[in-house]
Amino acid sequence: MSEKVTIIGDGGWGTALAVMLAQQRVSVRLWGPFPDAIETMRATRENSVYLPGINLPDALELTADRADAVADATVAVLAMPTRYFRTVIESFASVLPAETALVSVAKGFDPQTHVRMTELTASILPNRTVAALSGPSHAEEVARGIPTAVVLATQDPAQARRMQKIFMNPRFRVYTSDDILGVELGGALKNIVAIAVGIADGLGFGDNTRAALMTRGIAEITRLGETMNARADTFAGLSGIGDLIVTCTSRHSRNRAVGERLGRGESITDINKSMQQVAEGVWNCSIAYNLARTHNVSTPIIDQVHHVVNHGKQPMEAVTALMEREPKAE
Repeated sequence: MSEKVTIIGDGGWGTALAVMLAQQRVSVRLWGPFPDAIETMRATRENSVYLPGINLPDALELTADRADAVADATVAVLAMPTRYFRTVIESFASVLPAETALVSVAKGFDPQTHVRMTELTASILPNRTVAALSGPSHAEEVARGIPTAVVLATQDPAQARRMQKIFMNPRFRVYTSDDILGVELGGALKNIVAIAVGIADGLGFGDNTRAALMTRGIAEITRLGETMNARADTFAGLSGIGDLIVTCTSRHSRNRAVGERLGRGESITDINKSMQQVAEGVWNCSIAYNLARTHNVSTPIIDQVHHVVNHGKQPMEAVTALMEREPKAE
């Protein structure tokens, strides 16, 4: 079968995947919500807002028309920010072919129902198998062909093999997993830990602090994930510690950058106003906080990020709260 892939979402990650697939000679179409922006990209062959400096291959089709975007798609990649995910999926529901396979690459929770993106998609588009693609994969590097490894999670072995064949190439290695819950939780929660690491950097702390936050952060993620019936070994893999490392340490990381600015004294309101792209951890930290309360799981780092972002707690007060907790075994 000749695959025809549609990327729904023209942000940095969606565009990077479209570029990569087009370079592999996969038939690929990129959809964005704003006709003027799509027309500019078509004329300049560049997504100057979300992925500047990357040439869009001539073979990559661009459209702002929903029906045209998915008319003959065998695979649809869902690459929208979590805040807009529901609205976009609902707008495609009447035109998306029933046989089109679905892959979510968004990392976070639905702001209304607090469910994961594959769960949200399944609720809007029932009777479909929705896979999740996640891992340490900054768009800027994938688009430039920097060697990258990710994980594709689905409970359908045939779909796993099919998606692996579509996406995998000599610079983009795709592993498979059947732990969709763990893969999606790792992708969502690591953003919050990255904000904590950024705050520490903004306060002028060093490598010791960064290592402590990352190590204890993955412990929190694993603890919450296991309580929700995800597998512990998933969090030791690409979608867990792998994604955590890159998001906490990379110059490309928007979540870490938000934390750094908070640590330097900027307000979250001013930071959000100045950003063109999304830092999912800002939107999702309150959901993660409440998720931990629901499952009665201790998540002190996630809790403190929530208090700083949503309740104006001073970063140094959050540090004190973490460091002065009662002694305990690791």
